[in-house]
Amino acid sequence: MDYILDTLGNLVHQSAFFGLTWGNYLMIIVACVFLFLAIKKEYEPLLLVPIAFGMLLVNIYPDIMALPEDTANGVGGLLHYFYVLDEWSILPSLIFLGVGALTDFGPLIANPKSFLLGAAAQFGIYVAYFLAIFMGFNDKAAAAISIIGGADGPTSIFLAGKLGQSKLMGPIAVAAYSYMSLVPIIQPPIMKLLTTKKEREIKMEQLRPVTKLEKILFPIVVTIVVCLLLPSTAPLVGMLMLGNLFRESGVVKQLTETASNALMYIVVILLGTSVGASTSAEAFLNLDTLKIVALGLAAFAFGTAAGVVIGKVMCKLTGGKINPLIGSAGVSAVPMAARVSQKVGSEADPSNFLLMHAMGPNVAGVIGTAVAAGTFMAIFL
Repeated sequence: MDYILDTLGNLVHQSAFFGLTWGNYLMIIVACVFLFLAIKKEYEPLLLVPIAFGMLLVNIYPDIMALPEDTANGVGGLLHYFYVLDEWSILPSLIFLGVGALTDFGPLIANPKSFLLGAAAQFGIYVAYFLAIFMGFNDKAAAAISIIGGADGPTSIFLAGKLGQSKLMGPIAVAAYSYMSLVPIIQPPIMKLLTTKKEREIKMEQLRPVTKLEKILFPIVVTIVVCLLLPSTAPLVGMLMLGNLFRESGVVKQLTETASNALMYIVVILLGTSVGASTSAEAFLNLDTLKIVALGLAAFAFGTAAGVVIGKVMCKLTGGKINPLIGSAGVSAVPMAARVSQKVGSEADPSNFLLMHAMGPNVAGVIGTAVAAGTFMAIFL
């Protein structure tokens, strides 16, 4: 009888209930909220479900992220090895490969002025950088935090790893992916505040057809130009353009399908769970995390606003041929931001179709965010 009681007692004391802190329980609640938003509200479930579940796992069983040197047998936790792939910038680069294979660059090629809108939306990154310096972060940490303004999770992880900000990578990545998933909530109020109903109703002319030769040459030319100017952008821009070349060349359909489907989804699982698992209570619940969340929101809001404002300027200069709403798509959340432009435009006029026009700034924003990251690396490495 004593043996049975002792065994039951040992089992009870080995349960997670005796090792968790109030912070762990709070993070478990946050994880459940994220799962609700992902499953019930369908806020970017491909991102939020693995992130939330990784958050759930690490706050119930912290050893799942244990370092090899901290374990008795020298073997680290499962999600630690996933996370190493983030730190080595492997998973973010592979995400860009998949994005390139999935994305049609035709709208950007057909309307090169979209590059201006994509560049304008990066304004939030630099605003957030100076705000982060003001709030006490060092140069490298401020640069890593500010890239959240591009609404680009992989680039945020990539830059944090390259600048040696592993301690901040978890909060930065979670903030970036959270704002990416909340694009449909955050952007519309800013867009409506800065535009009139008449501007939102503007119908844009149909884009010109883009030839196959143009689509093939575009990723090659962009890679050569951007990587010659900023070689540090090669892992991101190079993989993005390689994926797009797979798509447009038409001769490697198997590679295109693999990069845009199987490989992409495998990488999303590994990256999402490892990012979520970096949010243990002791690592996440601190003042720096709150600052990062606030700075990320400010960066995202300023980026959206800058894109819309430049869109208004271009609208005036072209005699009302450009709908300012497409400027908000300059943040690099592909294709979510473009869909939001379409949604807000169709609310003003149900017959308005802005999606393809907004994809131009959207794709330009992806390139712009990678260039911003490369600029920071050129300065601080």
